Formats: sequence, C-alpha cells, structure tokens
Amino acid sequence: MTEYQAKSNQSSSFDVTKDDKLIGKLSYKSWFKFNAVIEIANNSNYQVEPKGFWGTTIELKDGEKVLLKFKMNWNGEIVVQTYFNDIEKGYIFKYSGVFKASFILIDQEGTELLVMKPHLKWTKMNYEYQITTSDTFKTFSNKEILLMTSIHCANYYMSMMVAQ
Repeated sequence: MTEYQAKSNQSSSFDVTKDDKLIGKLSYKSWFKFNAVIEIANNSNYQVEPKGFWGTTIELKDGEKVLLKFKMNWNGEIVVQTYFNDIEKGYIFKYSGVFKASFILIDQEGTELLVMKPHLKWTKMNYEYQITTSDTFKTFSNKEILLMTSIHCANYYMSMMVAQ
C-alpha cells in the first residue's frame, strides 16, 4: 500500500505528493469548466478536455493522442477507458459510503486499485484527498497519470452531483 496526499494549493489546482515529494499537479483553467492540465513530476504534460456536444466525455491527451477517456454512466459511476501503449483497459471510479465517504477505482476484475478519502477544508472551502493505492496499482507503468485522473474524476463527480 502506498499513501498519497492531494492538496488544493489554490482554488483551481491540486498538488499530489508522496512522502512530501511532488508527484504531479492538476490545474483547472476555470472551476466552471472541466478543462485542465496534468503535469507529472518527470516534466510530462497532458491536456484534459471535455468532448461532444454536452461535454460529458472527458479525454486526456498527450498532444493529439488520446490516452484516456471517462464519462459518468446512468448509475453514477465513472467509466474510465485507458489506451496506454495502444492497449485498451477499462476501470470503474465510484463513490462509496455516506458517513465515511470515499472514492474507489476498480479494474475489470473488481480489484480495488485505489481509495480516495475527501476532506473539505472549511476555512479555505476546498478539498484535500488522502489516497491509498494497492500493491497492484504500484506495478502500473502509467500509475501517475491514472492517479492524477482519479482526482479529476472525484472533482467531476462532486460537481455533477451538486448540479443535480
């Protein structure tokens, strides 16, 4: 198990750290849009953009190449499709619990890969996340991108639930 922290350092960006070392940053262009930039500590940058007329599908791109996309399904789960190394894999990102709320990322076999626990900071009116990943998740070659996208999924989920 590996522990990460995601802290909103401004109202529109999150820094993700492990043992106080920066792993990546998720920066939104505006809180009213889902466009964002993901920066990984190895100096890789990815664009996150809504697609389609309603903007319900979100794509993560490296230049023009789509590496990942996600959208919310009819029962409130977020379906994530990755295309890393031209291999397609599917995941489910879902909300769990009421009083001990958390988000969970699971693979197609139902294996729990990560758990995110949101904490609202009332003084700043923003969220922080405590993230625990499984040993299986540690073996993923693109785990940082999937980790950063999971934060975007949690923010997307919360904004969609507030809008209803």
